[in-house]
Amino acid sequence: MSWQVYVDDHLMCEIEGNFLTSAGILGQDGSVWAQSPAFPQVKPEEVNGIMKDFEEPGTLAPTGLYVGGTKYMVIQGEPGTVIRGKKGPGGITIKKTGMALIIGIYAEPMTPGQCNMIVERLGDYLVDQGY
Repeated sequence: MSWQVYVDDHLMCEIEGNFLTSAGILGQDGSVWAQSPAFPQVKPEEVNGIMKDFEEPGTLAPTGLYVGGTKYMVIQGEPGTVIRGKKGPGGITIKKTGMALIIGIYAEPMTPGQCNMIVERLGDYLVDQGY
């Protein structure tokens, strides 16, 4: 199965009538494995910051989480495995697997919990599959 199918069928799926605005699967080096059409171009320094926060949880909190040049306020996550961010009525969830970063970006009416569920469910599945 191609990585694009995971984005199209598992991240950009409908949940209670809502959809993510964009999603992507990136290698931990920042290489794009698959993405939705509206997914922002992630800069290498942004990936470096995300990876550093996974290694040393809390490093992004003072400066904010940047993805595609957009700044998100870091909110509670799961140290070492999930980073969550908020910006206005929307936000972002990033799940780290053994080899990848699963990223979902949402806006209202989708809720943070719905975004978390979509991104983390796929991330957990990929971890179980050895990715």
